[in-house]
Amino acid sequence: MDPKLKKMIGTVLILVFLALYAMGAVSLHGVLPKNFLLELLFFAVAGVAWGLPLFPLLAWMNKEPGGPKA
Repeated sequence: MDPKLKKMIGTVLILVFLALYAMGAVSLHGVLPKNFLLELLFFAVAGVAWGLPLFPLLAWMNKEPGGPKA
């Protein structure tokens, strides 16, 4: 697959994922009890955890076409 096409597809998927992730995090926050320390912990984890699911997508986007060379 053409690297430019892979990057375009990956970019669109990242934007869609981030929009859904943000909506999910805000919805989940609405269910939590109102406690400052709990909210602090929640937003600290939610603010970092969005990157973990994106690692495989970023690896796919940046993989060289044709596979590894011997």
